[in-house]
Amino acid sequence: MSKQVLLEDLPLRPFHIGVAFSGTGGQFSDGFVLGIIGIAVSMAAGPLHLDALWMGLLGAASLAGLFFGSMLAGPVADKYGRRTIFAYDMLLFAIVSAAQYFVTSPSQLLVLRLLLGFILGADYVVSKSLVTEYSPRRYRGRLLSVLAAAWAAGYVGAYLAGFAMRDIGPDAWRIMLAASGVPALLILPFRLIVPESPMWLMKRGRGDEALAIVRRRFGPEVTLSTTTGAPQQQKGAWSQLFSPRWRRNTLVGCVFYTCQVIPYFALGTFAPKVLEALHVKDKFVGGLVYNILLLVGAVIGLLLIDRLSRRTFLLGTFYLAALGLAVLTYANFGPIGTMLVFGLFACILSAAANLEFVYPPELFPTHLRASGVGLAVASSRFGSAISTFLLPIAVQQVGIHAALGVCVAVLLFGGVFCHFMAPETGNENLSDVKSDSVAEDQVEAAGHHDSTFATAASGGRKTGL
Repeated sequence: MSKQVLLEDLPLRPFHIGVAFSGTGGQFSDGFVLGIIGIAVSMAAGPLHLDALWMGLLGAASLAGLFFGSMLAGPVADKYGRRTIFAYDMLLFAIVSAAQYFVTSPSQLLVLRLLLGFILGADYVVSKSLVTEYSPRRYRGRLLSVLAAAWAAGYVGAYLAGFAMRDIGPDAWRIMLAASGVPALLILPFRLIVPESPMWLMKRGRGDEALAIVRRRFGPEVTLSTTTGAPQQQKGAWSQLFSPRWRRNTLVGCVFYTCQVIPYFALGTFAPKVLEALHVKDKFVGGLVYNILLLVGAVIGLLLIDRLSRRTFLLGTFYLAALGLAVLTYANFGPIGTMLVFGLFACILSAAANLEFVYPPELFPTHLRASGVGLAVASSRFGSAISTFLLPIAVQQVGIHAALGVCVAVLLFGGVFCHFMAPETGNENLSDVKSDSVAEDQVEAAGHHDSTFATAASGGRKTGL
Protein backbone atom coordinates (compact mmCIF):
# COMPACT_ATOMS: atom_id res chain seq x y z
CA MET A 1 0.00 0.00 0.00
CA SER A 2 1.40 3.40 -0.98
CA LYS A 3 2.12 5.99 1.67
CA GLN A 4 -0.72 8.45 2.31
CA VAL A 5 -0.05 12.11 1.45
CA LEU A 6 -2.06 15.04 2.79
CA LEU A 7 -3.73 17.32 0.24
CA GLU A 8 -1.87 20.35 1.60
CA ASP A 9 1.51 18.63 1.38
CA LEU A 10 1.31 17.76 -2.31
CA PRO A 11 3.78 19.13 -4.84
CA LEU A 12 2.35 21.56 -7.36
CA ARG A 13 0.14 19.77 -9.89
CA PRO A 14 -1.51 20.97 -13.14
CA PHE A 15 -4.90 20.81 -11.40
CA HIS A 16 -3.74 23.37 -8.80
CA ILE A 17 -2.69 25.72 -11.58
CA GLY A 18 -6.00 25.13 -13.34
CA VAL A 19 -8.02 26.07 -10.26
CA ALA A 20 -5.96 29.23 -9.77
CA PHE A 21 -6.35 30.10 -13.46
CA SER A 22 -10.12 29.59 -13.32
CA GLY A 23 -10.23 32.04 -10.42
CA THR A 24 -8.50 34.74 -12.47
CA GLY A 25 -11.54 35.49 -14.63
CA GLY A 26 -13.46 37.24 -11.89
CA GLN A 27 -10.38 39.10 -10.69
CA PHE A 28 -9.43 40.27 -14.20
CA SER A 29 -13.03 41.36 -14.81
CA ASP A 30 -13.15 43.16 -11.48
CA GLY A 31 -9.92 45.00 -12.24
CA PHE A 32 -11.21 45.91 -15.69
CA VAL A 33 -14.55 47.16 -14.38
CA LEU A 34 -12.96 49.34 -11.73
CA GLY A 35 -10.15 50.53 -13.98
CA ILE A 36 -12.25 51.49 -17.00
CA ILE A 37 -14.76 53.63 -15.17
CA GLY A 38 -12.42 56.59 -14.68
CA ILE A 39 -11.81 57.03 -18.42
CA ALA A 40 -15.32 56.03 -19.48
CA VAL A 41 -17.03 58.42 -17.08
CA SER A 42 -14.83 61.32 -18.15
CA MET A 43 -15.85 60.65 -21.77
CA ALA A 44 -19.52 60.12 -20.87
CA ALA A 45 -19.71 63.37 -18.90
CA GLY A 46 -21.02 65.26 -21.93
CA PRO A 47 -23.52 62.72 -23.37
CA LEU A 48 -24.93 61.80 -19.95
CA HIS A 49 -24.67 65.33 -18.48
CA LEU A 50 -22.58 64.27 -15.50
CA ASP A 51 -21.53 66.70 -12.79
CA ALA A 52 -18.97 66.03 -10.04
CA LEU A 53 -21.63 64.35 -7.86
CA TRP A 54 -22.64 61.87 -10.58
CA MET A 55 -19.02 61.14 -11.47
CA GLY A 56 -18.30 60.32 -7.84
CA LEU A 57 -21.40 58.12 -7.58
CA LEU A 58 -20.58 56.17 -10.75
CA GLY A 59 -16.95 55.77 -9.74
CA ALA A 60 -17.99 54.35 -6.36
CA ALA A 61 -21.00 52.29 -7.50
CA SER A 62 -19.18 49.01 -8.21
CA LEU A 63 -17.35 49.30 -4.90
CA ALA A 64 -20.65 49.75 -3.08
CA GLY A 65 -22.05 46.71 -4.91
CA LEU A 66 -18.98 44.73 -3.87
CA PHE A 67 -19.75 45.60 -0.27
CA PHE A 68 -23.21 44.05 -0.36
CA GLY A 69 -22.21 41.12 -2.59
CA SER A 70 -19.34 40.02 -0.37
CA MET A 71 -21.35 40.47 2.83
CA LEU A 72 -24.22 38.30 1.61
CA ALA A 73 -22.21 35.71 -0.31
CA GLY A 74 -19.90 34.80 2.58
CA PRO A 75 -22.46 33.09 4.86
CA VAL A 76 -24.18 31.53 1.82
CA ALA A 77 -20.90 30.03 0.57
CA ASP A 78 -20.05 28.73 4.06
CA LYS A 79 -23.49 27.11 4.41
CA TYR A 80 -24.18 25.84 0.88
CA GLY A 81 -20.74 25.57 -0.72
CA ARG A 82 -18.45 27.53 -3.03
CA ARG A 83 -18.87 25.84 -6.39
CA THR A 84 -22.33 26.94 -7.61
CA ILE A 85 -21.55 30.65 -7.28
CA PHE A 86 -18.04 30.12 -8.64
CA ALA A 87 -19.27 28.23 -11.71
CA TYR A 88 -22.03 30.54 -12.93
CA ASP A 89 -21.51 34.09 -11.66
CA MET A 90 -19.31 35.04 -14.63
CA LEU A 91 -22.17 34.32 -17.06
CA LEU A 92 -24.42 36.76 -15.20
CA PHE A 93 -21.57 39.26 -15.05
CA ALA A 94 -21.14 39.15 -18.86
CA ILE A 95 -24.86 39.80 -19.42
CA VAL A 96 -24.93 42.83 -17.12
CA SER A 97 -21.69 44.15 -18.65
CA ALA A 98 -23.21 44.04 -22.15
CA ALA A 99 -26.27 45.96 -20.91
CA GLN A 100 -24.06 48.99 -20.13
CA TYR A 101 -23.76 49.66 -23.86
CA PHE A 102 -27.43 50.63 -24.04
CA VAL A 103 -27.73 53.08 -21.13
CA THR A 104 -29.32 56.46 -21.81
CA SER A 105 -29.14 58.05 -18.36
CA PRO A 106 -26.73 58.15 -15.41
CA SER A 107 -29.30 56.43 -13.17
CA GLN A 108 -29.40 53.40 -15.51
CA LEU A 109 -25.62 53.16 -15.52
CA LEU A 110 -25.59 53.49 -11.73
CA VAL A 111 -27.92 50.50 -11.31
CA LEU A 112 -25.83 48.33 -13.65
CA ARG A 113 -22.59 49.30 -11.91
CA LEU A 114 -24.12 48.35 -8.57
CA LEU A 115 -25.18 44.95 -9.99
CA LEU A 116 -21.72 44.32 -11.43
CA GLY A 117 -20.16 45.10 -8.08
CA PHE A 118 -22.60 42.77 -6.30
CA ILE A 119 -21.68 39.87 -8.60
CA LEU A 120 -17.97 40.56 -8.22
CA GLY A 121 -18.31 40.76 -4.44
CA ALA A 122 -19.72 37.23 -4.43
CA ASP A 123 -16.93 36.08 -6.74
CA TYR A 124 -14.25 37.58 -4.49
CA VAL A 125 -15.48 35.42 -1.63
CA VAL A 126 -15.79 32.11 -3.45
CA SER A 127 -12.68 32.49 -5.63
CA LYS A 128 -10.36 33.22 -2.73
CA SER A 129 -11.89 30.48 -0.58
CA LEU A 130 -11.84 27.80 -3.29
CA VAL A 131 -8.30 28.52 -4.51
CA THR A 132 -7.06 28.66 -0.90
CA GLU A 133 -8.64 25.33 0.01
CA TYR A 134 -7.18 23.54 -3.01
CA SER A 135 -3.67 25.03 -2.77
CA PRO A 136 -0.68 23.14 -1.29
CA ARG A 137 0.66 25.00 1.73
CA ARG A 138 4.08 25.55 0.15
CA TYR A 139 2.61 27.23 -2.95
CA ARG A 140 -0.47 28.86 -1.44
CA GLY A 141 0.89 32.40 -1.49
CA ARG A 142 2.02 32.22 -5.09
CA LEU A 143 -1.20 30.62 -6.37
CA LEU A 144 -3.34 33.23 -4.64
CA SER A 145 -1.02 35.94 -5.89
CA VAL A 146 -1.92 34.85 -9.43
CA LEU A 147 -5.38 36.26 -8.63
CA ALA A 148 -3.79 39.53 -7.56
CA ALA A 149 -1.75 39.67 -10.77
CA ALA A 150 -4.91 38.97 -12.78
CA TRP A 151 -6.69 41.82 -10.99
CA ALA A 152 -3.82 44.19 -11.74
CA ALA A 153 -3.72 42.99 -15.36
CA GLY A 154 -7.43 43.73 -15.69
CA TYR A 155 -6.99 47.14 -14.10
CA VAL A 156 -4.07 48.04 -16.35
CA GLY A 157 -5.72 46.42 -19.38
CA ALA A 158 -8.75 48.64 -18.84
CA TYR A 159 -6.62 51.75 -18.91
CA LEU A 160 -4.75 50.59 -22.02
CA ALA A 161 -8.05 49.70 -23.72
CA GLY A 162 -9.52 53.06 -22.79
CA PHE A 163 -6.39 54.84 -23.98
CA ALA A 164 -6.60 52.99 -27.33
CA MET A 165 -10.35 53.43 -27.82
CA ARG A 166 -10.84 56.99 -26.66
CA ASP A 167 -10.72 58.41 -30.22
CA ILE A 168 -12.80 55.83 -32.13
CA GLY A 169 -16.06 57.76 -31.92
CA PRO A 170 -18.79 59.18 -29.67
CA ASP A 171 -19.78 55.70 -28.43
CA ALA A 172 -16.26 54.73 -27.37
CA TRP A 173 -17.19 54.92 -23.69
CA ARG A 174 -20.07 52.47 -24.27
CA ILE A 175 -17.72 49.94 -25.89
CA MET A 176 -15.24 50.34 -23.04
CA LEU A 177 -17.88 49.51 -20.43
CA ALA A 178 -19.39 46.57 -22.32
CA ALA A 179 -15.97 45.02 -23.04
CA SER A 180 -15.57 43.93 -19.41
CA GLY A 181 -17.84 40.93 -20.10
CA VAL A 182 -15.46 39.34 -22.63
CA PRO A 183 -12.89 37.86 -20.18
CA ALA A 184 -15.74 36.61 -18.00
CA LEU A 185 -17.14 34.56 -20.90
CA LEU A 186 -13.71 33.23 -21.82
CA ILE A 187 -13.07 31.86 -18.32
CA LEU A 188 -16.54 30.30 -17.91
CA PRO A 189 -15.71 26.83 -19.41
CA PHE A 190 -12.73 26.42 -17.06
CA ARG A 191 -14.88 27.14 -14.01
CA LEU A 192 -17.48 24.54 -14.88
CA ILE A 193 -15.00 21.68 -14.38
CA VAL A 194 -13.78 22.73 -10.90
CA PRO A 195 -15.43 20.57 -8.19
CA GLU A 196 -16.56 21.60 -4.73
CA SER A 197 -13.95 22.26 -2.03
CA PRO A 198 -13.04 18.99 -0.25
CA MET A 199 -12.28 20.89 2.94
CA TRP A 200 -15.76 22.42 2.94
CA LEU A 201 -17.35 19.02 2.29
CA MET A 202 -15.45 17.54 5.24
CA LYS A 203 -16.68 20.33 7.50
CA ARG A 204 -20.27 19.53 6.45
CA GLY A 205 -19.84 15.87 7.34
CA ARG A 206 -19.61 14.73 3.70
CA GLY A 207 -16.25 12.98 4.00
CA ASP A 208 -16.92 10.34 1.35
CA GLU A 209 -17.62 12.99 -1.28
CA ALA A 210 -14.54 14.95 -0.24
CA LEU A 211 -12.25 11.93 -0.48
CA ALA A 212 -13.75 10.91 -3.82
CA ILE A 213 -12.89 14.33 -5.28
CA VAL A 214 -9.38 14.33 -3.82
CA ARG A 215 -8.55 10.85 -5.06
CA ARG A 216 -10.11 11.38 -8.47
CA ARG A 217 -8.11 14.56 -9.03
CA PHE A 218 -4.83 13.68 -7.28
CA GLY A 219 -4.63 9.89 -6.90
CA PRO A 220 -5.57 7.17 -4.36
CA GLU A 221 -2.62 7.94 -2.07
CA VAL A 222 -3.87 11.50 -1.33
CA THR A 223 -6.09 12.18 1.67
CA LEU A 224 -7.29 14.92 3.99
CA SER A 225 -6.17 15.26 7.58
CA THR A 226 -9.42 13.77 8.92
CA THR A 227 -11.51 11.32 6.92
CA THR A 228 -14.46 10.92 9.26
CA GLY A 229 -16.56 13.09 11.51
CA ALA A 230 -20.08 14.34 11.96
CA PRO A 231 -21.26 17.80 10.94
CA GLN A 232 -20.52 20.41 13.56
CA GLN A 233 -23.27 22.24 15.42
CA GLN A 234 -22.34 25.84 14.78
CA LYS A 235 -23.55 29.24 15.84
CA GLY A 236 -24.11 31.95 13.27
CA ALA A 237 -21.09 33.01 11.26
CA TRP A 238 -21.14 36.62 12.45
CA SER A 239 -21.29 35.69 16.14
CA GLN A 240 -18.34 33.33 15.65
CA LEU A 241 -16.29 35.90 13.76
CA PHE A 242 -16.62 38.33 16.67
CA SER A 243 -16.28 35.71 19.40
CA PRO A 244 -13.19 35.95 21.65
CA ARG A 245 -11.57 33.15 19.62
CA TRP A 246 -11.69 34.94 16.24
CA ARG A 247 -12.39 38.66 16.74
CA ARG A 248 -8.69 39.61 16.66
CA ASN A 249 -8.25 38.01 13.23
CA THR A 250 -11.55 39.50 12.06
CA LEU A 251 -10.46 43.02 13.01
CA VAL A 252 -7.04 42.58 11.41
CA GLY A 253 -8.60 41.33 8.17
CA CYS A 254 -11.00 44.28 8.00
CA VAL A 255 -8.56 47.02 9.01
CA PHE A 256 -5.55 46.01 6.90
CA TYR A 257 -7.69 45.44 3.78
CA THR A 258 -9.55 48.75 4.19
CA CYS A 259 -6.43 50.82 4.81
CA GLN A 260 -4.75 49.36 1.71
CA VAL A 261 -7.60 49.90 -0.72
CA ILE A 262 -8.72 53.41 0.29
CA PRO A 263 -5.71 55.12 -1.36
CA TYR A 264 -5.49 52.43 -4.07
CA PHE A 265 -8.99 53.00 -5.45
CA ALA A 266 -9.36 56.67 -4.64
CA LEU A 267 -6.16 57.58 -6.49
CA GLY A 268 -6.34 54.88 -9.16
CA THR A 269 -9.91 55.57 -10.23
CA PHE A 270 -9.18 59.24 -10.78
CA ALA A 271 -5.46 59.05 -11.61
CA PRO A 272 -5.76 61.41 -14.62
CA LYS A 273 -7.51 64.05 -12.50
CA VAL A 274 -5.01 63.67 -9.65
CA LEU A 275 -2.08 64.09 -12.04
CA GLU A 276 -3.76 67.09 -13.65
CA ALA A 277 -4.13 68.68 -10.20
CA LEU A 278 -0.40 68.01 -9.65
CA HIS A 279 0.33 69.96 -12.87
CA VAL A 280 1.27 66.97 -15.04
CA LYS A 281 0.36 68.23 -18.51
CA ASP A 282 -0.46 64.96 -20.29
CA LYS A 283 -2.69 63.38 -17.67
CA PHE A 284 -3.48 60.31 -19.79
CA VAL A 285 0.20 59.45 -20.34
CA GLY A 286 0.76 59.97 -16.61
CA GLY A 287 -2.11 57.64 -15.88
CA LEU A 288 -0.64 55.10 -18.30
CA VAL A 289 2.69 55.13 -16.43
CA TYR A 290 0.81 54.75 -13.15
CA ASN A 291 -1.15 51.74 -14.40
CA ILE A 292 1.80 49.96 -16.01
CA LEU A 293 3.70 50.24 -12.72
CA LEU A 294 0.64 48.79 -10.95
CA LEU A 295 1.14 45.66 -13.05
CA VAL A 296 4.89 45.64 -12.37
CA GLY A 297 4.16 45.89 -8.66
CA ALA A 298 1.74 42.96 -8.79
CA VAL A 299 4.43 40.77 -10.39
CA ILE A 300 7.01 41.87 -7.80
CA GLY A 301 4.54 41.01 -5.06
CA LEU A 302 3.96 37.57 -6.56
CA LEU A 303 7.69 36.88 -6.49
CA LEU A 304 8.07 38.05 -2.89
CA ILE A 305 4.92 36.70 -1.24
CA ASP A 306 6.35 33.32 -0.20
CA ARG A 307 9.89 34.61 0.38
CA LEU A 308 8.96 37.01 3.18
CA SER A 309 6.84 36.39 6.24
CA ARG A 310 3.30 37.72 5.97
CA ARG A 311 3.93 40.27 8.74
CA THR A 312 7.16 41.58 7.20
CA PHE A 313 5.49 42.03 3.83
CA LEU A 314 2.40 43.64 5.40
CA LEU A 315 4.19 46.16 7.59
CA GLY A 316 6.95 46.99 5.11
CA THR A 317 4.55 47.84 2.28
CA PHE A 318 2.32 49.97 4.53
CA TYR A 319 5.22 52.12 5.70
CA LEU A 320 6.91 52.34 2.28
CA ALA A 321 3.65 53.32 0.56
CA ALA A 322 3.00 56.00 3.18
CA LEU A 323 6.51 57.36 2.70
CA GLY A 324 6.18 57.42 -1.10
CA LEU A 325 2.82 59.19 -1.02
CA ALA A 326 4.07 61.70 1.56
CA VAL A 327 6.99 62.58 -0.72
CA LEU A 328 4.57 62.97 -3.64
CA THR A 329 2.30 65.19 -1.57
CA TYR A 330 4.78 67.57 0.00
CA ALA A 331 7.79 67.64 -2.38
CA ASN A 332 8.02 69.30 -5.78
CA PHE A 333 9.89 67.34 -8.45
CA GLY A 334 8.30 68.88 -11.53
CA PRO A 335 5.90 67.04 -13.89
CA ILE A 336 8.23 64.17 -14.86
CA GLY A 337 9.48 63.59 -11.31
CA THR A 338 5.93 63.75 -9.96
CA MET A 339 4.78 61.18 -12.49
CA LEU A 340 7.64 58.82 -11.56
CA VAL A 341 7.07 59.14 -7.81
CA PHE A 342 3.36 58.55 -8.33
CA GLY A 343 4.24 55.44 -10.33
CA LEU A 344 6.65 54.19 -7.64
CA PHE A 345 3.91 54.60 -5.04
CA ALA A 346 1.59 52.60 -7.31
CA CYS A 347 4.21 49.87 -7.63
CA ILE A 348 4.55 49.49 -3.84
CA LEU A 349 0.81 49.51 -3.21
CA SER A 350 0.19 47.02 -6.00
CA ALA A 351 2.79 44.64 -4.57
CA ALA A 352 1.04 44.95 -1.21
CA ALA A 353 -2.29 44.10 -2.84
CA ASN A 354 -1.12 40.48 -3.15
CA LEU A 355 -1.81 40.21 0.57
CA GLU A 356 -5.47 41.04 -0.03
CA PHE A 357 -5.77 37.70 -1.82
CA VAL A 358 -3.47 35.66 0.42
CA TYR A 359 -3.83 36.92 3.97
CA PRO A 360 -7.62 37.06 4.69
CA PRO A 361 -8.30 33.39 3.76
CA GLU A 362 -5.45 32.34 6.07
CA LEU A 363 -6.93 34.23 9.01
CA PHE A 364 -10.05 32.04 9.26
CA PRO A 365 -10.92 28.32 9.62
CA THR A 366 -12.77 26.48 6.84
CA HIS A 367 -16.28 26.82 8.29
CA LEU A 368 -15.81 30.61 8.63
CA ARG A 369 -13.46 31.29 5.72
CA ALA A 370 -15.98 32.60 3.16
CA SER A 371 -17.80 34.66 5.81
CA GLY A 372 -14.53 36.10 7.16
CA VAL A 373 -13.20 36.93 3.71
CA GLY A 374 -16.58 38.39 2.78
CA LEU A 375 -16.60 40.65 5.82
CA ALA A 376 -13.02 41.82 5.12
CA VAL A 377 -13.88 42.54 1.48
CA ALA A 378 -17.10 44.31 2.48
CA SER A 379 -15.27 46.48 4.98
CA SER A 380 -12.65 47.42 2.40
CA ARG A 381 -15.22 48.25 -0.24
CA PHE A 382 -17.24 50.38 2.14
CA GLY A 383 -14.16 52.46 2.87
CA SER A 384 -13.00 52.62 -0.74
CA ALA A 385 -16.48 53.48 -2.04
CA ILE A 386 -16.70 56.45 0.32
CA SER A 387 -13.16 57.61 -0.49
CA THR A 388 -13.71 57.24 -4.25
CA PHE A 389 -16.93 59.23 -3.97
CA LEU A 390 -15.29 61.95 -1.88
CA LEU A 391 -11.95 62.31 -3.68
CA PRO A 392 -13.07 64.46 -6.68
CA ILE A 393 -15.15 66.60 -4.33
CA ALA A 394 -12.27 66.94 -1.84
CA VAL A 395 -9.79 67.92 -4.58
CA GLN A 396 -12.26 70.57 -5.72
CA GLN A 397 -12.97 71.93 -2.23
CA VAL A 398 -9.74 71.63 -0.22
CA GLY A 399 -7.06 70.93 -2.83
CA ILE A 400 -5.02 67.93 -3.92
CA HIS A 401 -2.40 68.13 -1.16
CA ALA A 402 -4.93 67.92 1.66
CA ALA A 403 -6.70 65.02 -0.06
CA LEU A 404 -3.44 63.08 -0.49
CA GLY A 405 -2.46 63.85 3.08
CA VAL A 406 -5.52 61.98 4.30
CA CYS A 407 -4.45 58.95 2.25
CA VAL A 408 -0.99 59.09 3.88
CA ALA A 409 -2.66 59.09 7.31
CA VAL A 410 -4.76 56.05 6.37
CA LEU A 411 -1.64 54.10 5.34
CA LEU A 412 0.19 55.00 8.53
CA PHE A 413 -2.77 53.96 10.66
CA GLY A 414 -2.94 50.62 8.86
CA GLY A 415 0.77 50.00 9.43
CA VAL A 416 0.67 50.84 13.15
CA PHE A 417 -2.50 48.80 13.75
CA CYS A 418 -1.07 45.73 12.03
CA HIS A 419 2.26 46.19 13.82
CA PHE A 420 0.52 45.47 17.13
CA MET A 421 -2.31 43.16 16.04
CA ALA A 422 -1.53 41.18 12.87
CA PRO A 423 -0.65 37.46 13.32
CA GLU A 424 1.74 35.48 11.13
CA THR A 425 -0.11 32.93 8.98
CA GLY A 426 2.29 31.92 6.22
CA ASN A 427 3.05 28.39 7.45
CA GLU A 428 -0.39 27.49 8.79
CA ASN A 429 -2.10 24.22 7.93
CA LEU A 430 -5.65 24.84 6.73
CA SER A 431 -6.85 21.29 7.47
CA ASP A 432 -8.85 22.29 10.53
CA VAL A 433 -11.66 19.74 10.80
CA LYS A 434 -11.19 19.27 14.54
CA SER A 435 -8.80 21.92 15.77
CA ASP A 436 -10.97 25.01 15.41
CA SER A 437 -14.09 23.48 16.98
CA VAL A 438 -12.08 22.21 19.95
CA ALA A 439 -10.44 25.60 20.41
CA GLU A 440 -13.79 27.40 20.34
CA ASP A 441 -15.26 25.01 22.91
CA GLN A 442 -12.32 25.74 25.20
CA VAL A 443 -12.80 29.48 24.77
CA GLU A 444 -16.49 29.29 25.56
CA ALA A 445 -15.82 27.19 28.65
CA ALA A 446 -13.25 29.64 29.92
CA GLY A 447 -15.71 32.54 29.94
CA HIS A 448 -12.97 35.12 30.55
CA HIS A 449 -12.86 37.33 27.48
CA ASP A 450 -9.93 39.44 28.53
CA SER A 451 -7.67 36.54 29.40
CA THR A 452 -8.66 34.71 26.22
CA PHE A 453 -7.82 37.76 24.14
CA ALA A 454 -4.44 38.02 25.84
CA THR A 455 -3.79 34.35 25.17
CA ALA A 456 -4.63 34.85 21.50
CA ALA A 457 -2.30 37.82 21.38
CA SER A 458 0.62 35.96 22.88
CA GLY A 459 0.04 33.11 20.43
CA GLY A 460 -0.54 35.42 17.52
CA ARG A 461 1.40 33.20 15.15
CA LYS A 462 -1.13 30.39 15.54
CA THR A 463 -4.50 31.20 14.06
CA GLY A 464 -6.05 27.81 14.67
CA LEU A 465 -6.46 27.05 11.01
